[in-house]
Amino acid sequence: MVQQAFAWIEATSLGVMVRESLWAFPILVGVHIMAIMLSVGLLVWFDLRLLGISMTGHQASTMYRRLTPWMFSGFALMVVSGLLLLTGFATPAYGNLYFRIKMSAMVLAAVNAFVYHRFTERRIAQWDDSASPPAGARLAGLVSICVWTVVIIAGRMMAYTMF
Repeated sequence: MVQQAFAWIEATSLGVMVRESLWAFPILVGVHIMAIMLSVGLLVWFDLRLLGISMTGHQASTMYRRLTPWMFSGFALMVVSGLLLLTGFATPAYGNLYFRIKMSAMVLAAVNAFVYHRFTERRIAQWDDSASPPAGARLAGLVSICVWTVVIIAGRMMAYTMF
């Protein structure tokens, strides 16, 4: 069922354009990479604050509030460009181990973010000024960095194993 849906997506005019146009694929890849740099790059910066490694003189809440619009903008652009890239190569992606690893890691990233915002961040007033946040915040930062590293490496590996 999913494989049939991916085949249908790939056969759409959008999928054909991404795959066969001289400019669509390279432009989308460029946008995708720039969006990753914006979104994940800023997220790692915040994660380093959660780990107590960087920007320890600044409140975590202030940092998050200032970075969030940029992170979310980059994330939205990353998702849209990634989905557009998928339309052109949905069938090979479906059968690719690295695509599955990437999607699984993205689910783990979402779960990590949910747990952080639902539980750890609720007590931020207690540790916001601390150079070394509590173990839960540090764990969330470490998991985030690790999971997004897997997402990026798996995405690159897709390019080397799908064609």
